[in-house]
This record gives sequence, C-alpha cells and structure tokens, in this order.
Amino acid sequence: MNADHDPLSPAWRADPYPCYRELRDHAPVAWSPSTNAWCVSRYDDVMFVLRNPEIFSSRAMFTFLMNNGSEEPPPLRWPVIKFLARFVLRVRMNPFEFTNARNLIAEDGDSHTAMRGIVNRGFTPRRIAAWEEKARALVAEAMVKLERGDSFDLVEDLAIPLPVTIIAEMLGVETARQRDFKRWSDNMIHAIAGPGRADPFEKRTVDTLIELLSYVRGIAIARRRRPADDLVSLIASEQEGATALSTREVVQFVMLLLVAGNETTTNLIGNAATALLDHPSELARLARDPALLSSAVEEALRFESPIQVVFRTTTQEVELAGVRIPKGAYVAPLLGSANRDERRFPDPDRFDVTRNPQGHVGFGFGKHFCLGASLARLEARIALEALAPELLRLERRGPREVVDSFLVRGPRRLELRRAA
Repeated sequence: MNADHDPLSPAWRADPYPCYRELRDHAPVAWSPSTNAWCVSRYDDVMFVLRNPEIFSSRAMFTFLMNNGSEEPPPLRWPVIKFLARFVLRVRMNPFEFTNARNLIAEDGDSHTAMRGIVNRGFTPRRIAAWEEKARALVAEAMVKLERGDSFDLVEDLAIPLPVTIIAEMLGVETARQRDFKRWSDNMIHAIAGPGRADPFEKRTVDTLIELLSYVRGIAIARRRRPADDLVSLIASEQEGATALSTREVVQFVMLLLVAGNETTTNLIGNAATALLDHPSELARLARDPALLSSAVEEALRFESPIQVVFRTTTQEVELAGVRIPKGAYVAPLLGSANRDERRFPDPDRFDVTRNPQGHVGFGFGKHFCLGASLARLEARIALEALAPELLRLERRGPREVVDSFLVRGPRRLELRRAA
C-alpha cells in the first residue's frame, strides 16, 4: 500500500475520494503502517465488517480513538501526573476507572444491547416528532439574518445552533451554555481525531476534558437526586440489575450524546448545502420540488458522509477480499469510500437529489447504527426546506475549509452572500 494512502493523513482532508477510488480498485483491504490498521474500502467488505460484530469488535472505538491504541493507561510522565492531579481535584472521580467503564460506541454483545436499550427510549418516533416544531422555530430564527441581507455563515448561524440547542434541551442542560457545548465538542474532535491526537495532554485538550467532565458529572448527580423529564434523568435513573450504570458511565454516556448529537448533524447540513451549491441544477430541482427533500438528505449522507471511518478489532483471524487479517488487528471500514463505491452506486461521484441511495452507510449499519439518525434526518430536512429557495440567490464567500479531522467531514465555515 502506498504510504500516501493513510486515511488519518491531513493530505486526505481536502478531497479523499480519488484516494478511496485507488484503494477500491487496487487494494480493497490494505495494511496502513502509519494508521496501524487494515483499511477496508469497498462497500460489500465494509458491510461484512459492520454486520459481524462477533468477529470485528467495537472495542477499537475506545482503544484507537480515546486511548491512542492502548488498553493500558499512559506512562506516568510529568504532563500525565499534572493531568491526573487536576482531574481528581476538579472532576472528583478516579480517572483510571474510565478505562474499563462501559461506553456505548465501544461495547459488544449483550452489554451494548442493554446500554442502547436505555437511551433508545429517548429516541422513539413519537419523541423525535415532538421536536419538529422546535427545529422549525430555530431554522426560522436563523433565516431572519439571511433574509435581512446580513453577513451569514451557514455553519455558524444555522448548522451549529440547530442541533446543539435541540440536543442540549433533550439532555436537560442549559441552552445558555450552547457555545460551551460546541467548543467542548470541537475540542474533543480535535483531540481524538485531529491535530491534538499527537499530544493528548496539550492544554487545550486537558482543559476541555476537565471542564466537560466536571459539568456533566454535576448534571448527572443532580438528576439522580431529582429526576426531570430529560435524557440525563432517563440514563442516570437506570440503577438496577445488569444494566445499572455507574456515575462515570452516565458521564461518558452524556458526553457521547452531546458530541455525537451535534457534530453529525452540523456536518450533514453543511455538506448538503455545499453539494447543492456545487450542483446548481440539482439545487434548482430541489427548490422546485420539496417532495425531494428526504431523498436529498439521503444523497447528502452518501455523497459526503459526516462520519468517514469507524474502527474495529478482530476477535479472530479472518479472511476479507482474499487478505488474511490476524486476530487482534485494527480494521478501519472507510464509510466515505463505501458510499462512493461504483459497484454499489452507479456514477457515485455525481450528486443526484432523485437518487435512492438505499443501503448507504452514512449512519453506519447494524447494531451500532447511529441512534440519533432519525433526529439528524429531521433537522437536516427542515433546514434544507428553508435553505433551498434561498441558496438559488446566494454565492459562497471566502476559501473552502473543511474540519481538520480524519473522523468527521464537513465545512468549517460556509459564508454566503447575495449573488451579484
């Protein structure tokens, strides 16, 4: 495998799709020494990994992303000692317990099923539908600025506040701290899947982790003492039998929902708007026919997947596409590549709002399918419904910049102005 074919490399950020195609054509299951993982790029092979959790364990989502590939705590260097001291004093929890605490995205089998069952109650169709009115109000509020002709950054003014506000209200935490939520979320992505990965104890990462954990721990303890009608109370109140969650597990659960609940939707909306601006004929078609909104959202998920890659660990030796992968190896199913595989999606590099991209893996697949998918789809559909007619009269300002992360993909900003 060419050394340039490293899905973690910043060189892939601007346009990973030619690299994905080369992998699919010449090395569909390829070892990447720099990533320390077997990269899987074709749709059918990615689906095989996602469909077989007994062979491909999700534990890698913790060890690879959260702990730099190690099951062991880091060696006790001075930066680590300083971090541990601050952690204990500020968060008032044992940091070493987090290594073995259950984490939804990293669990397998019955443990994952039990944990997912807890939070699924907050994402029933009835509960999701109840947020439509709030989502429409938030979109309408954002559109006022655009309609006045003020400077408008679609990411900052719409794609961020919409999902952040809703997930904050769902969790039952203060929407007044919306900017803190987004800052914490961005900094966590920076730390686990961006430049901060090189130094997990840099000040930005440490400050964010301690602030976020301290805040979430306080909320979790308060809800256990006095439950309310929100997701934190629902999670924290699960205290009986095998599904009982410790405080640290509640904290990790809420952190995951906070980060995943806004990053995926923010990038979905930003990617959809970018694709429509890049394809004016498809934008015009959508503006003429709002019945295509749901199809356009699915096509955006396929065309520019908000999550580009997930990680798994093999529980046994396995053969995939003629390649023997040893037990205990990291495997990286490239979701962004699978969704552009011409073997599954004809003419995959064409954005088509009438396409029915059934089976795309923009939200993953199987037991770890994104539990907030229906909420993200609702928010994106409402946002595009308002945006499509306006985008016809708008043009981009400034250079294109994408989020500096190998995990998530979306524009850092998308400044718009009236076309001359």
